Amino acid sequence: MNPTVALVQGVYFLVTGFWPLVSMRTFLAVTGPKTDLWLVKTVGLILAVIGAVLLYAQMTAAVNPPVVVLAIGAAASLTVVEIVYVLKKVISPIYLGDAIAEVILIAWWAISLLVA
Repeated sequence: MNPTVALVQGVYFLVTGFWPLVSMRTFLAVTGPKTDLWLVKTVGLILAVIGAVLLYAQMTAAVNPPVVVLAIGAAASLTVVEIVYVLKKVISPIYLGDAIAEVILIAWWAISLLVA
């Protein structure tokens, strides 16, 4: 398995997860208004934790099947939620950019698994 994808996804999740905690104002300016800011913070913390786990696995050479399942599962879950709720006009179309990034990560994991 390619540990580089764990590094990239780990950094991406850590940064995007902490973003609303560091500056809710800029997060909302980019992603649009939200009513439940506690939920934004909760999702942010969960993403940051997943990012930290991916980084730890990469740094300790422990990118194993459970870590890969976590990485792919998190990316796939975000993709589905973002596409569904953009189509329902609940969240801003800017989230499709993140969905694309998640699909790229999933494809990268798939390629790294096929090559391994």
